[in-house]
Amino acid sequence: MALGLQRLGVLTELHRVEGLDGQGALRRSHPHRIGTSAPSRSYLILNGCPRGKGWIGTVSGVDGVLLEVDGLEVGYGLPVCPPIDLRVGAGEVVAVIGSNGSGKSTLLRTVVGLLEPLNGRLQMFGADLDERSTGFRAAVAAELGDEAFFPTLTVREHLLLTCYGHGVDDPDGVTDYQIEVFGLTERANALPSALSSGQRRRLALAAAFARPRSLMILDEPEQRLDATIRGALGGWLVEEREAGGSVLMATHDPELLIRTATKVLVISDDEIRLVGPERGVEIIRHEL
Repeated sequence: MALGLQRLGVLTELHRVEGLDGQGALRRSHPHRIGTSAPSRSYLILNGCPRGKGWIGTVSGVDGVLLEVDGLEVGYGLPVCPPIDLRVGAGEVVAVIGSNGSGKSTLLRTVVGLLEPLNGRLQMFGADLDERSTGFRAAVAAELGDEAFFPTLTVREHLLLTCYGHGVDDPDGVTDYQIEVFGLTERANALPSALSSGQRRRLALAAAFARPRSLMILDEPEQRLDATIRGALGGWLVEEREAGGSVLMATHDPELLIRTATKVLVISDDEIRLVGPERGVEIIRHEL
């Protein structure tokens, strides 16, 4: 920790947590406000060991619904697609599909607060979205392909900084594990500028999986991954789902979709549809 944080000149306040059981379940010592219009809510963070499923949170008191949008219009001044209605519950993986330019990425960037909604209702964890709140930042892990790295930090230092900044219980162990499973062992001491495009993608995904979360938001996570890592990614998302975590992801990969998704949001110029995974695969293969 010292090397990465001292080089950045960063002071980080790490919240203490209380152990709940022998399985590594942890509760933060104080509730965080999630959003702006609802009372503060406490939530659990399940701290998996480095060879487990990572950190997955479960939000309490919201009837299992993590993300809820009604009549949501997204775009840059003008809507890029019809209004969207969607619920993402605990243990769900929702795949978002559509042609290039249909609005998939715009939807994801709106959900994480990078874009303002044009119209409609957007709630996260039972409250109006407030991307500036500590609760939102603690509960949502997003990887949208932006890949913003510190130019003077190595691969390992980036992951350590993520772990320490989010209060991961075993930052060195989790960092070592993510480096191993994402195939970055030989590049652990390399700077981002020395990485290939695929390696930078793996580093960004490793950081998302290394940190606490209740909801993952991923924009085409399969892009620039080789077949081995792409197959492993599917397994990790299945583990996320089975452990009660939730995922909202845009994808063009029918194999990743059929393996992981519980439902599919189809975005087109004239309508928004919810379909099952099998139908989603047909749409990707024959209609996009």
